[in-house]
This record gives sequence, structure tokens and C-alpha cells, in this order.
Amino acid sequence: MKLRFLGKNSTPGDSPTLYATDQDTYVIQGWKVFANDLLMRLDVPDGQTVIEVPTELFEHLTKDDLPCGEIKKFTAPIKIVTDGGTCVLQGPEVHDPEALSQMRMPDYETCIEVPKSSITALLEEDSGPDHSRAA
Repeated sequence: MKLRFLGKNSTPGDSPTLYATDQDTYVIQGWKVFANDLLMRLDVPDGQTVIEVPTELFEHLTKDDLPCGEIKKFTAPIKIVTDGGTCVLQGPEVHDPEALSQMRMPDYETCIEVPKSSITALLEEDSGPDHSRAA
């Protein structure tokens, strides 16, 4: 899998990063979640993992020709929004050697791969029920 770097929100020692892939997916690199209070709220099947990233990371989606990177709906793959302004995401952990070779990832981070459609759906306003009637 080939990755295209979109951006990162980085401070010394931390490097949540967003990539587009050549397989109509995004790879999201973030901090591994070890906090029991968060993990106890989730059902994490084998092959999936949980990461935490700043919500601002999604602003880099504009570099993938999306009109904005502001999250408007907090649904899957986002599982929890923390009081500290981060999101907890769940998805399949990336094990692809080609993809991993293109990344620099500290031991306390990992990455998930999610369909582009699940991320772009987070950017759409919830329009609510349609109350119009056909004549």
C-alpha cells in the first residue's frame, strides 16, 4: 500500500499523522490507547486497535481535495470525544510492510486504516429528518 502524506499535528515526541492511500482509504497514526476507563467503554475485536488523535488532525483532509476538515458528526470510526479535545478512533490495525516502511512511528503509537467514505461522512452536516411532503 502506498501512502501520501497529508499532514500531522506534532509537538516534540508526539506525531499523530494522516495519510491517504492508493486503496481509497486513510491511514491514521495516533497514540495507542491504554487507559482502562476508555477501553472498558469499547468492544475491540481481534485485528482492530484503538488510537487517540487531536481533532485538528482532520484539517489536513483539505489536502486530499475535500472542502473542509472540520468534523461535524462524531460517529464511527470515532468512538469517543475526550474533554481534552481529542478523538478516540477504532479500526483495523495496519500491518502492511510497505505502508509501515513509509512511516516514522514511535513505540507508543500505532495506526489504523479506514475507508475514505467513513471519514468523509464525518464532515457532513446532520440534516435531520426530511419533513417535506411530495405533492
